[in-house]
Amino acid sequence: MFHLLVFIFGLLIGSFLNAVIHRLDTGESIVSKRSHCPKCGHTLSWYELIPVVSFIMQRGRCRACDKKISLQYPAVELGTASLFILIFQLTADHPLGWQFLATAYLFIIASLLIVVFVYDLKHYIIPDKIVFPAVGIALGYRVFEVFNFGFIPDFHGLLNPVISAFLASAFFAAIFFISRGTWMGFGDVKLAFLMGLILGWPNILAALIFAFILGGIVGIGLVLRGTKDMKSQVPFGPFLVAGTFVAIFWGKEIIDWYLALLI
Repeated sequence: MFHLLVFIFGLLIGSFLNAVIHRLDTGESIVSKRSHCPKCGHTLSWYELIPVVSFIMQRGRCRACDKKISLQYPAVELGTASLFILIFQLTADHPLGWQFLATAYLFIIASLLIVVFVYDLKHYIIPDKIVFPAVGIALGYRVFEVFNFGFIPDFHGLLNPVISAFLASAFFAAIFFISRGTWMGFGDVKLAFLMGLILGWPNILAALIFAFILGGIVGIGLVLRGTKDMKSQVPFGPFLVAGTFVAIFWGKEIIDWYLALLI
């Protein structure tokens, strides 16, 4: 029952994230304007806003203009719901107080990262309006972790992610300045800082390795298909976000597997 409720909650949040992604691009208010079709402006009724179900019932088309609705909408809703289930399972063994806090924190971070993933994929821009608040939330959570609900402070728990954040961003900044922005955008530098705060060491290493491997595979695949050439731009933010999620859920296993190969 709890998993079902979390899944439904994830679908609802995913629907909201779709609105955030769209309105970041148009500059519309996220809260004051009702949801509408991005193509004809038709104001959506409640039954047109049911996550995934409305898309299926309407056969992927707007009821007013009959234009196709982007697959982004159900994909984000289902992706958010699936990530929320994984987060709920990840924090299930935490003490009750920490479980609620860690789950809420990861729900928020996951939501912000989903917006970064889709927005960069569509517009080749990592929005500061999302990354900067995410950095503040991640840093605040790490500071709260240090004091461990008033018991013995664990300052290593703050030092580790902060150093990881600076090292990761310094690595990407070096690529950015050496290439004069042709290999990497500065948004990736800021996103790498956020990743370091979220993951710490050594999980940040697992995330970056996964991101570069996945990015290389996808890039080569696009070139072979003729979709891109060697000079084409490919947004790297989605790969960094994917690497972050992989490291959140399976970072330890990846590091252990990699170390076993070296021994």
